[in-house]
Amino acid sequence: MRRLIMLLLKAAISGLLLYVSLRAVNLAVLGERLSRLHSGWLAAAVGILAAQVFILAARWRLIAEGCGINPSFGSVLRISFIATFFNQVLPSTVGGDAARIWMLARDGGGWAASAYSVLLDRVAGLIALTLIVFLCLPWTLSVVQDPVARTVLVLIGISAIAGSVVFLAIGHIRWKPLMHWAPTRHLVEVSRTAWRICGSRNALGIIAASSFVVHLMTILAAWCMVQSVSATTSFALLLFLVPPVILIATVPISIAGWGVREGSMIVAFGYAGLPQSDGLVVSVLIGLTFFAIGAIGGIVWIVSNGRRSATAVAASPSPGDTP
Repeated sequence: MRRLIMLLLKAAISGLLLYVSLRAVNLAVLGERLSRLHSGWLAAAVGILAAQVFILAARWRLIAEGCGINPSFGSVLRISFIATFFNQVLPSTVGGDAARIWMLARDGGGWAASAYSVLLDRVAGLIALTLIVFLCLPWTLSVVQDPVARTVLVLIGISAIAGSVVFLAIGHIRWKPLMHWAPTRHLVEVSRTAWRICGSRNALGIIAASSFVVHLMTILAAWCMVQSVSATTSFALLLFLVPPVILIATVPISIAGWGVREGSMIVAFGYAGLPQSDGLVVSVLIGLTFFAIGAIGGIVWIVSNGRRSATAVAASPSPGDTP
């Protein structure tokens, strides 16, 4: 009952924020933008985000190896695509993480190691996103003139950096009470695992590089969507505006980030002096593109379940077999 209430609440938040977002823009301009939609640029965005899944899978596999698991790349890639489907149908932008943990553990990874690998994979992405937001702050603040928005951006950057530092530092704390409570005990273990992985410069370099690349690919996909509606926003402006929006959209208060992403993008575009309708169009197209990738993941899930069932049937003895 509690889960149903939370789901309905998040659905209501998504609906309310989408309604407010639509009320905040000029619908005539929005319709004019959509009437000039170029499918080629949208196809390019879908291709970029599909390629992104391959890089994410490679990063996760490297992290999983650091957690003592040795899955094949094909298995990790399959699970990663399926996770994009659950990201869309579960009530959070990180809903696919639970699916990744379950499927990797089911494939023999073990529950603890699978959970640690997914958490570290998520942390790697968030730290890279945080650094992009923080490093771009001087340029972002030069674009955004509103004092309240500037303060919020600074607080987001500093808070995210502080959270990253706390996560990395907690693995070196030898305070026994931390090990008595399950959540903090697991957090300490995840942090220590992160430090062990960081001990390999090769692994650290690949994980860091791939983490930055996937976020740049998201921004590039957003730029393709801007081109698809003939808007005038530059890649540089998107580099400053999109990462904070992605960071805010990870807060699990809506269905797959819908509503939160649109509202944040409208505000970001407005404070940067850009048409708010362009922000809404780009955000909706981002959501639809992620939905398209999720649909591919859903097909992969159906096909893989069919193969698993066929394998189970083939492996089971027929009625005429003798023991």
